[in-house]
Amino acid sequence: MDLQQRINAFVKLGEFIAQFSTKGFEKNEHVTANASFFEGFRHQIKLAHEHNGWFTQENIAFCLDGWSKLLKDSNIKTWLQKYQLKGVSSKKVAIIMAGNIPLVGFHDFLSVLISGHHVIVKQSSNDKHLLPYLAKYLEYVEPEFKGKITFTEEKLTDFDSVIATGSNNTARYFEYYFKGKPSIIRKNRNSVAILTGDESDEELKALSEDVFRYYGLGCRNVSKLFVPAGYNFNAFFNGLYEWHPIINQHKYANNYDYNKAVYLMSEFDLLENGFLMIKEDQSYGSPIATLFYEYYNDIEALKSLLITNDNNIQCIVSKGVTEDSLAFGQTQHPQLWDYADNVDTIAFLLKI
Repeated sequence: MDLQQRINAFVKLGEFIAQFSTKGFEKNEHVTANASFFEGFRHQIKLAHEHNGWFTQENIAFCLDGWSKLLKDSNIKTWLQKYQLKGVSSKKVAIIMAGNIPLVGFHDFLSVLISGHHVIVKQSSNDKHLLPYLAKYLEYVEPEFKGKITFTEEKLTDFDSVIATGSNNTARYFEYYFKGKPSIIRKNRNSVAILTGDESDEELKALSEDVFRYYGLGCRNVSKLFVPAGYNFNAFFNGLYEWHPIINQHKYANNYDYNKAVYLMSEFDLLENGFLMIKEDQSYGSPIATLFYEYYNDIEALKSLLITNDNNIQCIVSKGVTEDSLAFGQTQHPQLWDYADNVDTIAFLLKI
């Protein structure tokens, strides 16, 4: 199977998942093998939500929307053009996936297969319905993928390299267990936003997407704010208000109530608006329904601090404060070449 065959298969997959959008699920009769797969995938989405309450239909559809836009022939070729993918010696690559947001390990899955390797997937129990079904679709539209995709719940044994994502604690286990294999080991990371006080209402409204999408469970979700000394949070809270229905989601509401009780009993100073708490804290990873914030006096000193703490940060959102900043509202719209932890997965896969 050559590279173009692999690209064609993923393009067809993109056309298939485009039917399951945030605007609704609408069957397109021109999609390959739709009669065999459409209703089955609709059912898998339902099962995914029943199994994991955080995986609402809206959030799954948002995820699928993003991937349907990325899986275009021209987009994939733009991503891969700088790599030499001909003559790759096929290896068995194990992927240990997280389960914090829907299809969080799909980029690794795509990278392994598009580069010509076999993939062995060990899924999180929190996200086990969507990817196996999409893998079946891939095998149907490109039969040469059969035998190259394996899902397992057993201990990993027969593999050549590994990509593993987990917490800081599990990363230590991964590093020990896989020390004899080429590996990418990912740890906890969080995203931050830098506010200057000059943001428009629309920019702060866009920031709310970075905060609340997937209930804040992703590493690309903003979990901490850096604000100038004396910053007035009124405009910030106004910008976030359109997300107030999030408190009607019982899992989110339970976390809000629990964390608020803990903070109040500990006599921490809080600002809150009925669906989000903000707390001054130097940590980067905040609990659900909470944002941490930290004041700064000097923007250059803040830049130095962020460089020092680079290994804790996935994305920086700001109005151009740093060179690598994302615009407000863009953290959940990565491109194929936006690698987690800034580790080039394709380059790694070409060296194993």
